[in-house]
Amino acid sequence: MSRHFAPKLLMSTSLALALTAMSVQADTIRFWTTEEQPERLAKQQEMAAQFKSATGTTVEVIPVTESDLGTRATAAYAAGDLPDVIYHTLQYALPWAEAGILDTEAAAEVVADLGVDTFAPGAVAMADFNGEVASVPVDGWTQMVVYRKDLFDAAGLAAPSSYADVLAALEKLHNPPEMYGFVAATKVDENFMSQVLEHVFLANGVSPVGADGFQPLDEAKTTEVLDFYKAISKASPPGELYWKQSRELYFAGKAAMIIWSPFILDELAGLRDSAPPTINEDPTSNALAGMTGIVTNFSGPSNPDGAAWGDVRYFGITSDADTDAAMDFVKYAMDEGYTQTLSIAPEGKFPVRRGTADNPTAFSEAWAKLPVGVDRKAPLGELYDQAMIDEIVGGLDVAQRWGVAEGQLSLASKIINSQAINRIVRQYIDDEIDAAGAVAAMNDALAKVQ
Repeated sequence: MSRHFAPKLLMSTSLALALTAMSVQADTIRFWTTEEQPERLAKQQEMAAQFKSATGTTVEVIPVTESDLGTRATAAYAAGDLPDVIYHTLQYALPWAEAGILDTEAAAEVVADLGVDTFAPGAVAMADFNGEVASVPVDGWTQMVVYRKDLFDAAGLAAPSSYADVLAALEKLHNPPEMYGFVAATKVDENFMSQVLEHVFLANGVSPVGADGFQPLDEAKTTEVLDFYKAISKASPPGELYWKQSRELYFAGKAAMIIWSPFILDELAGLRDSAPPTINEDPTSNALAGMTGIVTNFSGPSNPDGAAWGDVRYFGITSDADTDAAMDFVKYAMDEGYTQTLSIAPEGKFPVRRGTADNPTAFSEAWAKLPVGVDRKAPLGELYDQAMIDEIVGGLDVAQRWGVAEGQLSLASKIINSQAINRIVRQYIDDEIDAAGAVAAMNDALAKVQ
């Protein structure tokens, strides 16, 4: 009797195994993205379609406004209804890992499978969570010291890679009103000033947070920061300065140095009509791009290794995910589909994964060929020489932010948002307070931030 039923039993077992295998891979997964502009959304949907063709799994691409992401994720977690994958900023990586929103084991496995050595070390380090990664690094950018390389070369000046280099350049190039040595951020209520100051503090190894929370600023190192910032401010035009004036003056050929994000790169080359270079009579000219150099890793006297201020974005695999399908999607987006991922906005999406084990520079090279611009398009690799492209991408190797290494990113963000540092640095710039008084005032104000 058993002999007659054996084939049927085997067939049933085989069917059960097949069904089990099929159930492992979801038919549909949900992907939250903050890249919700129509053009960027279309590129993500195109990649999702390519993934479906390759795997049979549908990816529902769901746009979420970045300012709503935190509250939506918390609510979805409470309801047991998180999406499978979330594209998110650095600020959520560690808090979400601690809260249980993210499957850090899955993220660590993806990075290991793709090859941790193929990723920018800084991007991985910033997402470190108990020896794993909270989320998979996707793309990022580093703030840049943008400078007139032609003028530096003519004056025999070194690139402005340190406080000392910048001060030496101010001595030779500051000649107002024809040429300002710098355009520093001085408008206290602008996030731009907060961002620039954090970069300058990091450059000298100064942070207001430690492993246990607020950490009083070191007076000697902070005085070096203050003196440097006063020097670049005194070499700037008067007034309340932020990103707008720094870009306008540099584009007009009236500034030797500014600090800016890489979103200036396409504008420098005359590719955006709303922000044209005015250094000559042709607003579409790429002449200024050819005169420009950039520095990402910047150092102060107390921190010769320096630091780059980095903003990195991540793919978070959630604790409610269909794990295998979510991992496969993230791997695809970081491998076969990675050039498509970066093409969403190449000027602000530097490749945190440079290439593969077989071709270590594959993605960096492909990224440099992606067109940037708004009203006109051209690849960055055609606009800037290879050394500059390498500097742009290389900043992510050493990218840092206050509070990340110490597990205090949340407190650091509150300290930055309080704008106390901006306010007191401005008092020092305006000679209303001495250095010791400024450091004491900052320590007093920051100790109260919770």
